[in-house]
Amino acid sequence: MQRKRGEDPLRTRLASNHVLDLTGAAISSLDGAAAESGGESAVLSKRESVPSISLPRQCTHVRHFAMDMGGSLVKLVYFSPDVEDSLSFSALRPPVLGGGRLHFRKFEASKMEQCLSFIEQKRLHLGAEGGKAVVKATGGGAYKNSKTFLERFGIQLEKEDEMKCAVAGANFLLQTISDEAFTFTEGKKDFIVNKEGKRGKDELFPYLLVNIGSGVSIIKVDKDGFERVSGTNIGGGTFLGLCRLLTEHTDFDQMLACSADGDNSKVDMLVGDIYGGRDYSYIGLSSNTIASSFGRVVMDGGSLLDYNKADITLSLLRMISYNISHIATMTAVKHGLERIFFGGYFIRGHAYTMNTISFAVDYWSKGKLKALFLRHEGFLGALGAFLQDVQSRALGSTPLRGAWIEKFIKCSTPRPLVSPAQKVIEHKRNTRHGRPKDDDFLQPGQRNKGRYNFTISSLVLETRDSVRAALPAKQSVGSSSTTSDIPSIHSNKSSEILDDAEILYQSTTKKQVPGVFAASFQDDFHDSGQNQTLGKSGLHVGVLHLVPALRPFPLLVFPEEYEPNIISILESSDERDYWLETLRRLNPGLMEKAVASVKQDDNVDNEVQGVHERARAFGSAFAAHLDRLQEEPAAYGRVGLSELLEMREECLRGFGFNDVYLEVKQKENAAALAVLPDLLAELDGMDDSRRLLALIEGVLAGNIFDWGSQSCVDLYKNGTILEIYRNARSSITRPWAVDCFDDFRKRFHETKPDCASCCRQEVCDNCVMPCEPRYKKALLFCDNSGADFVLGMLPFARQLLRQGTDVCLVANSLPAINDITAGEMEEVVLLAARQCETLTKSLRNVGVQDFGCSEGTGRVGKLTMCASGSGSPCLDFRRISCELCEAAQGTDLIVLEGMGRAVHTNWSANFTCDTLKLAMIKNSRLAHRLFNGKIYDCVCKFEKIVTDRPEKGTSDMAN
Repeated sequence: MQRKRGEDPLRTRLASNHVLDLTGAAISSLDGAAAESGGESAVLSKRESVPSISLPRQCTHVRHFAMDMGGSLVKLVYFSPDVEDSLSFSALRPPVLGGGRLHFRKFEASKMEQCLSFIEQKRLHLGAEGGKAVVKATGGGAYKNSKTFLERFGIQLEKEDEMKCAVAGANFLLQTISDEAFTFTEGKKDFIVNKEGKRGKDELFPYLLVNIGSGVSIIKVDKDGFERVSGTNIGGGTFLGLCRLLTEHTDFDQMLACSADGDNSKVDMLVGDIYGGRDYSYIGLSSNTIASSFGRVVMDGGSLLDYNKADITLSLLRMISYNISHIATMTAVKHGLERIFFGGYFIRGHAYTMNTISFAVDYWSKGKLKALFLRHEGFLGALGAFLQDVQSRALGSTPLRGAWIEKFIKCSTPRPLVSPAQKVIEHKRNTRHGRPKDDDFLQPGQRNKGRYNFTISSLVLETRDSVRAALPAKQSVGSSSTTSDIPSIHSNKSSEILDDAEILYQSTTKKQVPGVFAASFQDDFHDSGQNQTLGKSGLHVGVLHLVPALRPFPLLVFPEEYEPNIISILESSDERDYWLETLRRLNPGLMEKAVASVKQDDNVDNEVQGVHERARAFGSAFAAHLDRLQEEPAAYGRVGLSELLEMREECLRGFGFNDVYLEVKQKENAAALAVLPDLLAELDGMDDSRRLLALIEGVLAGNIFDWGSQSCVDLYKNGTILEIYRNARSSITRPWAVDCFDDFRKRFHETKPDCASCCRQEVCDNCVMPCEPRYKKALLFCDNSGADFVLGMLPFARQLLRQGTDVCLVANSLPAINDITAGEMEEVVLLAARQCETLTKSLRNVGVQDFGCSEGTGRVGKLTMCASGSGSPCLDFRRISCELCEAAQGTDLIVLEGMGRAVHTNWSANFTCDTLKLAMIKNSRLAHRLFNGKIYDCVCKFEKIVTDRPEKGTSDMAN
């Protein structure tokens, strides 16, 4: 037996200058896939989808790929750089770094030319500066095809040990990817959380990795290395070979689809066949237990022509799955291992296969063990080979869990629209395994117009079909048949593959959509054919895509246990039905806003039509995802309301609607700024105690402005924002539904021990030094634009500054509904500072003379602004910007404002400093669930610093 001890397969240094930084990696959603609509190709694509991986800290344009070249399949992992963040920046707010994604593709080993053509077309063989790419390869094909790559591309494959790569890939996925591993029992997926390192306890290592390729390797993995402890020559190659001989099917996916219509009892000998239809109860075997695979053939004495191909295929599938599971279970028991992970491209997310393996492991372990499966099951070796080129210093700074986030939006927008006269979308399909012709890469107006033309409305149809293709056919667990027909997945045409230079989307006036929109689709669009979804199990995987979030928030208490959502779409059918329907009802209004947000020339009918078409395509795509979750709640892993809202924003951006509420926000900011001086003057005339209450009331009143709530949308129809604000302010009376204001006020007015005996003033006559404020630094997480920020959070921040507290205002990096972004916040604060001396003096790195204000004599804190790294109405502290992590240093007060940041997410979150959560509840169902309240109830939840671990279900909330 070969042992690999003392090695860390993820910490191998590069022999090249092309390095990747894995810090803050994430799973992507913006797949951008434009699958062929419906039919056989759509079903084929369902089997092939594997999520791409984002590298948000990667700043250099590295061209690098790796391959696992097995006997049956070639799996390829490649890196593509993302466009640099397009947000503007200044001295107040540094830019967000760009990154990249890891993509996953597979090709049949017998059709290597298709793989070579893909590499050439994607220019993967070219390095960062036009030199040769670094290519790691594992598997037997790395030796067999070495000469081919050298002659074709001038590339020398750098060969890596196969088992070492499989273990490296598995470790990486299990340690970094949320919802990577899951159990599958009787059709139900339960996702597991790796809690490695939790309070010093290791809950991952050691484990057993069962890598099912052509054969099977069974590997014991621990922190120090790995050891191949068993295996079998009966694996995926056995299934593929016997199926070819017995059924004449040549495609693996075709075989799996065929098995869905099979009845193995027509081929296998069951216990009931031996005992006259009865159980063998003495040893606990039911009549349906397989006594002998293919044994029924001996009893019947038939020939191959007498048996259905589907029955044969299913019998083979069960025979091989049971055999592998039995050996794996005995090996795990022998070595005292509690976790068995099954990987390799044999499983492919196939429901029947996973059910069979799960049943066998449970049976042979007498219920003590469960089979665990991986989303990236077929790419362990390729990913591990890829990771051999990562410097150890980069991996050393990578959090075990944090910014690797899986998302699932798969937009189908980017099909080039041709001239206005034709109003068609050209869609050139390549012949099977053929390479694109030169005219595939011409401008739309230069192409042959005679083939595969669709009307512009097909954009909407194909968008919805590409998502609906992912909907699983309902399969009766434990049965050999399905309740719905399964189309053939064998296709004579491969999916479209476009070049990086392709113009992905043009309006009918030939105006190209802004570069960020186009570039975001390039690599994803190319993957549209093969990488859509997995099939029958409903195991849908997104892409590991760039998010500006990079790290877990450092002020979380026990971040490995942090769960942002209070609403789980997966676990509660009532919540799922309600929120999916709520989002459906909001969709038409959002589509109208999307159209209105685009500046159009009313004299150009085609441009107007193009915008409306994109809006309808967005609505269709997002509605299709909602339908998918309704049909298969576990398809996207453990999805909460925050993920749904984030999916909607990403879908909008994917279809070119980058800031739907921009004009609305600008108008509301201007209106609120106009009355800000009067409000500040009113506040300054109050005593300290009354002023603090008025400030909190102002924050709660301002939080009514939320375009994401239908009740608030209705309010906008009946008054101006100032009228709404005044009405809300006058109606906010204590006690609130959750009212910890008195505790916060007491804490807020506390002074440091040195001055507690003399005063609570900023400067004490009895002290040599000024009294220190209760809070040295506060992070204020802001919600909506307009009155919410200008008349609510900004005056509250001003009061903290006047007391000497440093304040960092935090806002979204990207637009989401009418939430204020960091860039917008900076502009608003600078305008407000022209009307407020306190704000003027508090701004860091901004001269007072720039605002024409006098210096003043009071001591104020510093005011800074920060982008959170989020582009969602909610806030997930598992992935926030490095900028915010740095800004959190020295913080002793966190203020979370709004439903998205303080209620939908983070209601139960605990932090290592005092926390104030403020929100007006604009949803009656949520209010009733949380505190038996009603719509427009307010919450002021104050939680003191957590010093000890809180008991489950409790918090340190002041009462």
